[in-house]
Amino acid sequence: MSSDFYHSSIVPYAAIIVKICRAYTNSQEDFEDYYQEVCLQIWRSREGFKEQSAWSTWIYKISLNVCLTLLKKRKNNETIHFTSDVLPDSVTVSNKAFENEALNQLYTAIKHLSEVDRAVILLYLEEKPQQEIAEILGTNPNNIGVRIKRIKERLKKIIDEKFN
Repeated sequence: MSSDFYHSSIVPYAAIIVKICRAYTNSQEDFEDYYQEVCLQIWRSREGFKEQSAWSTWIYKISLNVCLTLLKKRKNNETIHFTSDVLPDSVTVSNKAFENEALNQLYTAIKHLSEVDRAVILLYLEEKPQQEIAEILGTNPNNIGVRIKRIKERLKKIIDEKFN
């Protein structure tokens, strides 16, 4: 992956990737592996971007697909082989994803949600419009609003039970 591509096409959207990878991992090591694999897949599939959606929407789709695929592989006890052991310094230094306790509590609660509900709430927390959330997830925008309300209620209940 070229440094130019990484800095121009991935770094501006690193927060998106970090949040999604964080929601589907349980350790800093797994997080770094997922982040690295997402970046690699973005680079590999860059020619497939047809500009039918925003670049950020496309990044979300790839990030979610990669994380869900890796999660399923882990659940099936398959060995995951990552193609590189080098994670850019900007990620390892500035994105210590597991150091903030309040954030850890939120992500712990989010991990109790289904994989799709995790994706919905992450997009909602990223302040994406319901239409874009529906586009990313391939669903109806009308269902997203109802789903978000139910997810918020579940998260509140989980947080109250686990941390209060």
